[in-house]
Formats: sequence, C-alpha cells, structure tokens
Amino acid sequence: MVEDVLQPVCTALFSFGMSGKIFHAPFLKVSPRYKVTGVLERSKNLSEGYFEGAKIYRLPEDIWNDDKVELVIVTTPNATHYEYALKSLEAGKHVVVEKPFTITTKEGHYLAEVAAKKNVVLSVYHNRRYDSDFRTIRKVINSNVLGEIMEAEFRFDRYRLGPGNKLHKETPGPGSGSLYDLGSHLIDQALLLFGRPEALFADIEIMREGIRVDDYFELTLMYGRKRVKIHSTYLAVDTIPGYAIYGTVGTFIKHKTNVQEEQASQGLMPDTPGWGVEPEGEAGVLTSVGRDGTTCEIITSEMGNYGTFYDELYAAIRNGAPPPVTAEEATSVIEIIEKAYRSNAEKRVISISRQ
Repeated sequence: MVEDVLQPVCTALFSFGMSGKIFHAPFLKVSPRYKVTGVLERSKNLSEGYFEGAKIYRLPEDIWNDDKVELVIVTTPNATHYEYALKSLEAGKHVVVEKPFTITTKEGHYLAEVAAKKNVVLSVYHNRRYDSDFRTIRKVINSNVLGEIMEAEFRFDRYRLGPGNKLHKETPGPGSGSLYDLGSHLIDQALLLFGRPEALFADIEIMREGIRVDDYFELTLMYGRKRVKIHSTYLAVDTIPGYAIYGTVGTFIKHKTNVQEEQASQGLMPDTPGWGVEPEGEAGVLTSVGRDGTTCEIITSEMGNYGTFYDELYAAIRNGAPPPVTAEEATSVIEIIEKAYRSNAEKRVISISRQ
C-alpha cells in the first residue's frame, strides 16, 4: 500500500544484543513500514552501519527525549522490561516489549493502563506465533480434522550441560529461569489455541549440575477433561516431536523447528527466497480414523515469518487496528507462570479464576 511506504514508523531499538540483532533488526531493516533512527548501545557499536542513517544512543533518556522516535522496542534483560517500557510509554512512545512481558501480572496490568491513558500502542513480541511449526498446528486444529481435542503436548527441548553466555538468564533473580524464557512461548501458544485453563499443576526443577536457575518444567493445564501439557528440558540430546495433538478422530504429530532463528543467525535476511520454509522432512503427520480405517497423511508446513508481527503492528499504529499481541494476552502468560511457581512450591493443583 502507498501509505505504508510514505509513513514509515520512526523506531528506536532498545538494544542490539542477541534478541535485538536476530529477532527484530532483520525484519525492521527489510520493511518499508519502519525507519530505525537509532539503537541503544551503552558502550559498543555493534549496530553501526546496520540501519542507514541510524544513530547510536548511549543513554535511555536520549531515546525518550527524542521527539522523532515514535516506537521503542525493548529487548533488554527480563528484569528491566517493566521499567523501560513504563518510561517509554510515559514519554508518549508506542512500545513493543520482548517476551516475557513483565515479571508480575500487576506490572502487566499497569503498563496496559498507562498505554491506554497515553493513547499509544503497546504490544509484546510473542514471535513464536509466527513460526512455521505453530502456524501449521493452528491450521490443522482449526480445520477440525482431529475431532474434539482431548490432549495436547507442547515441548521446547534443548541440550546444553553448562550455562549459556547470557549471564542475566543464568543468574537467580526476578524473571530468570527457563519457565520465564522458553515457557513464555509455549504458554502463549497454548492460551492462543485453547484459551484460559480452569486449573494447572506444575513441576519445576534445576536438573543440571552447577546451574542456579530452573532448567526443567512440566505444566499441565486443565480444561475440564482436556489436558494440555507443556514441557522443557536442557538435557535432550535427542528429542521427541515438539507438538502432539490428540483428538477423538485424529492425531497430529509435528517436530518443532527453528528455521527463522537459524537463518537469521547465518546472516540471511527475511526477503531471501526460502525464508521461513521448513525442510520437507520436518512436515507433520496426520493420522485419522474414518470409514475405511486408519489413514496417514503428510501435512505440508506453513511458511513462517516474524515480519508478520511488524506488519500487524504497523496497522495498529497507523490505522488503529488491534495490536498483534495485546498486553492483556501477554499478562495472562505471566499469570500462568506465577501460578505455576506457586503450584510447584505447594505441590498442588492451583485453580485459575475465570475472566
């Protein structure tokens, strides 16, 4: 659309670490809807030359005081999300916050209130909604070929014996640990597909020697008789399929893939042919029961594209459309995390009030 090109959103990237460089910068760079005017880097110059004409901010206040900046994208450590998002909103900026949105539900609700008062757009980067694997799962479920869904399993497993190189994720404190990190993705996907559960039970643990934050979790979300299980471990040398959906007349099994992150890590850009396309061998299998017995069908995976988030965000900022992920949706994820920690501590099922 012509108006997309003529009205790019002036954007500041609040910072240029792994998240900013891999999950945000490539999509902003290729989109005519955005003009990145600057990047926050307190001491380094990693973003120099990446965005044409962009400056390097040394202090957050430089962004908040820059009248040209319309949108701030917060990709800083989890414990700082609330503070930086709040100050950006108070400065009258539209804001995108990397997941997890906040540490507490109270913080999430307050940010939503401030955004409403300031009449600015607030969204949260739950980008895994736009992965090829999840888009395929969602399409299969919406097609009703499985019948009534009675059980689902979502897994995000990795293998790493020692700590990673992101110290803020490995140091005990608010928002650290695997449940806030990987769990945010899986919980968001479960809520998007199945809605708010009635209750949950959680098992959270530190499995590896020398690790100080939780690196294993298994949550069971309860919807009447239906069960949705969410699991992650860092001790998976080999993995079982990341998604298993069981219905009354069919089952869909799908391996979890990470195509876009791998492509961006290799330096490819989202406008590269084949972006977000899974290898054929990663396609899911639909097994269903019909009049002629049991049949198996290979389901071609949907294409993934995190850039869709930014297309939808542009429509929200310029045209008043709903944001791609609402603050309320993201706060519901944090609520599940809070109740999961409570369930683990008390070793019992925790009820979840209806909204």
